Amino acid sequence: MKITILCVGKIKEKFFTMAIEEYAKRLSRYCKLEIIEVADEKTDENASEAEEKMVKQKEGERLLKQIKDGAYVIALAINGKQLDSVELSQKIEKCGVMGCSHITFVIGGSLGLDERILNRADYKLSFSNMTFPHQLMRVILLEQIYRSYRIMNGEPYHK
Repeated sequence: MKITILCVGKIKEKFFTMAIEEYAKRLSRYCKLEIIEVADEKTDENASEAEEKMVKQKEGERLLKQIKDGAYVIALAINGKQLDSVELSQKIEKCGVMGCSHITFVIGGSLGLDERILNRADYKLSFSNMTFPHQLMRVILLEQIYRSYRIMNGEPYHK
C-alpha cells in the first residue's frame, strides 16, 4: 500500500521534523510513504471572506495537481467523520481489500481546504472539533496511520 500525505506548507520547527521522520521510519515496514508539500499562500490577518476564499482556491489548485488518478482521497476536515483508532485501521485495511493500492490524506493550510478538494475526497475525516496547526496535524496523522498498521497486524500499541 502506498500512503501519500499531501499538505499545504512546510514544517518549520525541528521538533516536528524529528517526529515526522521517526514515524516515517516506523511506517516504512508497513507501507510506502510519500509526503508532498505544496506552497501556502500568505494571508493577511484582516483578509476579507473573498480574499480567504481566493487563498483556499490557490492552495486547492496546487493540491489538486498532486492527487494521482485512482488514489483514494481522505481529506482532513473539521466537519468530517470522527473515527477511533480501530475504525481508522479498519478503514485503511478495507481500502486495501477493495483493491485500492494508494491512499492520499490531504491536510489543508491555515484556512482549511478548498471546496474542490472536499468534493474530490472519497472520505472526509475529522480528528476533533478543535483546530490544530497543520504542522502538528501531520505528526498526529502519521502517528495514527502507524497505530492503524500496528492494529491491523495484531501488534501491541499504546492505548
